Amino acid sequence: MEIKIRGTIGHGMGYGRALGFPTVNLDRRGWSHRKEKPMLGIHAGVVYLMKSGRKYKAAIVIGPRDRKGLPKIEAHLLCFSGNVYGEKCELSFKKFLRKFISFSDTEALKRQIALDVAKVDDLINI
Repeated sequence: MEIKIRGTIGHGMGYGRALGFPTVNLDRRGWSHRKEKPMLGIHAGVVYLMKSGRKYKAAIVIGPRDRKGLPKIEAHLLCFSGNVYGEKCELSFKKFLRKFISFSDTEALKRQIALDVAKVDDLINI
């Protein structure tokens, strides 16, 4: 069964952008009330931007959990640039790629993200 999450895009901490993989970050307020939740980790999926009606392949991250017990919900959209803060979007989870891994340094993390993005590009057809 395909899981979908809708939400409003807000500001994150800018870590993905600093790594060279900017993300859209979703509001997490409805997370605890969801019946179906995607596994924590990295997913291949599709992000639908409701205002423009455009769809993008996406590497989606769910987690890790913060002090409130809520995971971050963010997605790196392939072949996208622009400002979509405050817009509504829908994340569709197509395939679970991997669990979280601890990295020894930032360069190792960047290499893994690049591999994840390449997998998303190969797996998702839109």
